[in-house]
Amino acid sequence: MAASSNSSLSGSSVSSDPEDYQPPIWKSYLYQLQQEAPRPKRTTCPQEMESRPKYYGREFHGMISREYADELLAGVEGAYLIRESQRQPGTHTLALRFGHQTLNYRLFYDGKHFVGEKRFESVHDLVTDALITLYIETKAAEYIAKMTTNPIYEHLGYTSLLKDKMVHRLSRGRTEPRRVTFQKDERISSPLVRRSALKDTPEKQCSYDKIHNFKVHTFRGPHWCEYCANFMWGLIAQGVRCSDCGLNVHKQCSKLVPSDCQPDLRRIKKVFSCDLTTLVKAHNTTRPMVVDMCIQEIELRGMKSEGLYRVSGFSEHIEDVRLAFDRDGEKADISADAYADINIIAGALKLYLRDLPIPVITFDLYSKFIQAAKIPNAESRLEAIHEGLLQLPPAHYETLRYLMAHLKRVAMFEKDNLMTAENLGIVFGPTLMQPPEQNALTTLNDMRQQKLVVHLMIEHEDVLF
Repeated sequence: MAASSNSSLSGSSVSSDPEDYQPPIWKSYLYQLQQEAPRPKRTTCPQEMESRPKYYGREFHGMISREYADELLAGVEGAYLIRESQRQPGTHTLALRFGHQTLNYRLFYDGKHFVGEKRFESVHDLVTDALITLYIETKAAEYIAKMTTNPIYEHLGYTSLLKDKMVHRLSRGRTEPRRVTFQKDERISSPLVRRSALKDTPEKQCSYDKIHNFKVHTFRGPHWCEYCANFMWGLIAQGVRCSDCGLNVHKQCSKLVPSDCQPDLRRIKKVFSCDLTTLVKAHNTTRPMVVDMCIQEIELRGMKSEGLYRVSGFSEHIEDVRLAFDRDGEKADISADAYADINIIAGALKLYLRDLPIPVITFDLYSKFIQAAKIPNAESRLEAIHEGLLQLPPAHYETLRYLMAHLKRVAMFEKDNLMTAENLGIVFGPTLMQPPEQNALTTLNDMRQQKLVVHLMIEHEDVLF
């Protein structure tokens, strides 16, 4: 088996410290097989076919039998033609010669040509890709089955670089573990308080693991998989690329890659409507900078503002704030000089939370929190909410913890701003909790529980977090 050390061929997105980086050894066996694959040879019809669809060329032979197609293609590896099916008139079949036999595939067209998942601009490209795939899978079936068993992913410098970044990030964002103490609440029975107080409950450690956001990708030029180091064969859609960090791997290898995605700011196109964990990791923060900046601005000059979070700011100005964050990130200007009305900043914070693709209280845990709110016993209800909080992804947990501590401080000024914990629950319930299926009836039926969950998290923030 041959190997190539020419890492420049790979188009790899891997980057590391130059002092530690060693060019990986790319395994070129599959690349060599692709070079050896038969080339397409169009078998043209000697006469013009009036029934020929406009999206086919002279390779279309009209309604002929399988046997006749086999005769026309015999002896020429890579030869192909298109025929109309005798059994199902109006449908078309690609007849392709490979391995000394004629293979027949149902052929489709919807603006592009396809027989499976991949779609091609031309029949010629489709046949080229098919011959490459057939040849490689025939010659290297056993090799392909085993190629993920000895990955080079751990040795590329990629994962060690990520670990170094993570250690540095957490050392910046982590606070010392604190032992939580509790004030006795007359409305909650003492066993809950005693059990909670006995626990040494540090702030949840923010490991911020994130799965890769893989999407099928067409690579221009030779590319090698950054997990197994093998060539990514085919003409198009040869593998998948993480749209957040740029990792390139085979589709089958993507299932084995660890949840260690480190989003690259150059790939993050916006702040609003961006996955919460993705944004946090891209900006090296423990929480989204939008949440931190808006809350800091509100606590600086808006805590006594009547109807804070309930009174709406001008939607045009809120949209301006959104655009500023998307354009400038943490450099966005949301000061009083730019936006004198604090309700604009409060509105922007609510908009950010509402537009998250996965809400702060995730879709997966939505029903758990709704059911918790329905528990009649106050102590058991808080226990159930606490269990749900511990299951949140770390970035979601930290964002919610920070927000609830802020809202509790807002409620402390209720004599001035008229916003009690219950009022804030009404405002933030639907913002932080959205049902997995956007059903208006479900949302309406759950509003009471949404409000109660947020109300309780604000009121008992010191116990729950």
